[in-house]
Amino acid sequence: MIAYLRGKVLTTTAETAILDVNGVGYEAYCSGGAFRKLTVGAVGELYTYLQVKEDGVTLFGFESVKEKELFLKLITVSGVGPKLGIAILAALSADEFALAIATADVKRLSAVKGLGKKTAEKIVLELHGKISAVEVMSASEDTLTATAESAPAIKLSKADEEAVSALMGLGFTKAESTNAVKKARENGAASMEEVIMKALQGGI
Repeated sequence: MIAYLRGKVLTTTAETAILDVNGVGYEAYCSGGAFRKLTVGAVGELYTYLQVKEDGVTLFGFESVKEKELFLKLITVSGVGPKLGIAILAALSADEFALAIATADVKRLSAVKGLGKKTAEKIVLELHGKISAVEVMSASEDTLTATAESAPAIKLSKADEEAVSALMGLGFTKAESTNAVKKARENGAASMEEVIMKALQGGI
């Protein structure tokens, strides 16, 4: 099993990157996050998943272990193979994908090339509640704890209550989610999607 590569980035295409590791060139289909960390001519690294089939082997590359774990959960959905899984993570960041799952945003998922509405609905149905914010977001434990302790009692609108529920579905507590939604509103978020995204970007 090839789980990690580190070497000089020889070239990239719209879908793949080739890394020279001790004189051997490895080509991997990459997520959007992985591409953003790679520069041709510089040393790069990928966390990888190796698919072995009768007609050959294929490598898939990710920016982090957490993103790879997200991919592994994604391909457990019936009808979603590694090629479609990497296409989804190339079109959407880990945060955006998690948000789409939390808010059951089938329309956003369906916008990914090659992903139909029925498959998008299946992804939401099967992964909702299985993808936690701890796995894909960059919030620190200290920040989470401090927010939870300081969260006041806040009266929420129906839309904000839905946003809180979505954040709780990603693994945060009610206190953390409520305080994050309040801060997101104060920072100018309007729609429920904007509220959730600003809450996540703020580290909760």
